[in-house]
Amino acid sequence: MKARPNRAQQGIGTIFAWPIAIAVLSSVALVAALTGDGWRDWLSWAGLGVPVLAVAWAMRRRQR
Repeated sequence: MKARPNRAQQGIGTIFAWPIAIAVLSSVALVAALTGDGWRDWLSWAGLGVPVLAVAWAMRRRQR
């Protein structure tokens, strides 16, 4: 199994890919929540739940 490269060896795109994706998804969810009802409510709940799940995943991973 290959070892993962440390942060100094990773490119800036690799380091910031997930935070940027979460920020874009959160922004889309906030706009959806402010602009309509129905399916947009579901989109906003799902989109705004992603950062919460990401934090829970990171906290659990650090405990190991």
